[in-house]
Amino acid sequence: METKLTIGIADMKMAKGSGMLITYALGSCIGICLYDPLIKLAAMIHIMLPLNMEAGRQNTMKYADTGIRETLKQMEAKGASRARIVAKIAGGAKMFEVNGGSLGNIGQRNIDSVHLNLKKEGIRLLKEDVGGSVARTLLFDPSNGMACVRCYGRPELII
Repeated sequence: METKLTIGIADMKMAKGSGMLITYALGSCIGICLYDPLIKLAAMIHIMLPLNMEAGRQNTMKYADTGIRETLKQMEAKGASRARIVAKIAGGAKMFEVNGGSLGNIGQRNIDSVHLNLKKEGIRLLKEDVGGSVARTLLFDPSNGMACVRCYGRPELII
C-alpha cells in the first residue's frame, strides 16, 4: 500500500520517488504540481486566492504568488533544480454566478495568477485542466510525474 499524502486547502506537501499526493474539492482553488523529474521530487500546493495581500502574511500556501515562490525555495533546498522543475495544474472553476460582485470570477483570477507566477519563476507549465464549472480532485505520482484529474460525471483525465 503506497503512502497517500492529502493536501488540504492552503496547504503544501512534498514526496520523493514514491507515494501519492492528492487534493480534493478544487473548485475555484487550484492544485499546482511541481516536479523535478531527475530526482523525482514532487510538491503539490492547494491555493485559494491569486495574491497575498494580507498584512501579516500568515499562510503563504493560501496564495498563488507566495505559495509557488515558497514551494520552489523548499524544493531547491532538497536538491531540486529550477531549470528542471515543471508544473501541471488543475482547478480554477467558476463555481458560482456572482451578480454585480467586484471580485468577479475568482477561478479565472487564480488561473491567471498561477500562469503569471510560474512564468515569473521560470517554471514550464506542461499540462493543465482548468476553468469550467466542476470541482476536481487532483492526484500526482512522484514516481513518474503523472497527474490524474477526477470530476463527477467525466472520465478520469491524465495530465
